[in-house]
Amino acid sequence: MSHILHISDTHFGTEQAEVVEALQAHVREHGADLLVLSGDITQRARIGQFAAARAFVDSLPIERRLVIPGNHDLPLYNVLQRFLSPYGNYREAFGDDLEPIHEDDQLLLIGLNTTHPRRHKDGLVSSSQVQRVCQLLAASDPAKLRIVVAHQPFGSMEISDLSNLQHGAMAALGRWAKAGLDLVMGGHIHLPYVLPLSQQYPSLAREIWIVQAGTTLSSRIRGTSPNSFNRIHFQAGGDKRVQVERWDYRDGAFVAAAHFELGWPAG
Repeated sequence: MSHILHISDTHFGTEQAEVVEALQAHVREHGADLLVLSGDITQRARIGQFAAARAFVDSLPIERRLVIPGNHDLPLYNVLQRFLSPYGNYREAFGDDLEPIHEDDQLLLIGLNTTHPRRHKDGLVSSSQVQRVCQLLAASDPAKLRIVVAHQPFGSMEISDLSNLQHGAMAALGRWAKAGLDLVMGGHIHLPYVLPLSQQYPSLAREIWIVQAGTTLSSRIRGTSPNSFNRIHFQAGGDKRVQVERWDYRDGAFVAAAHFELGWPAG
């Protein structure tokens, strides 16, 4: 069985040293096969914040990683940089690929950049991105666990978060369900949850699960939701088995707080 560590909304510049140390200790103890960081890496897209984020990622003993930008990873107050080189500082720290892909014999993981310098925080899935994902799904083995990672969410748990959904989410999910997508992962709203998207989109051709991460390291927690991250355990094949664990920060350490078993009806 393989293991993904899913963190999000680290917001370096507002990170808490004791929480950073707790996550490093967790990874040293429990390990992971792959790190996913689903955006809002920094608070204000500054060079020093990106440098601190990269040093943190490099401190984790996880060789494989997939990182995408969030809306906070574009300059907000430096308007000139926002429009002339919006991803310049991000690229210096995490490379030029804003939509990375990881594929192995058990997993297809597709990163999407749903940010844009002309939008403040809203996410948008473009028609070209929808088509690209469909092509990647068509070319992959359906026995693999197949995941899209984007910063803003595709489904909501709270009515108040409907305004935070990706623009174009319904059309994208409709096509991706037909193409065999299993999961969408993200962050943005600092609220962790795991839900079957058929509850919100009943016309989907098959179930797609949403796995949302809270804010992992930042002091910018939402309400009573503590700092948290997800561990995703999976075994691909004819009978896909996926478990999602949420780990919350409490009293100086991350502790297992919730467990979800994900499934797909036969056929």
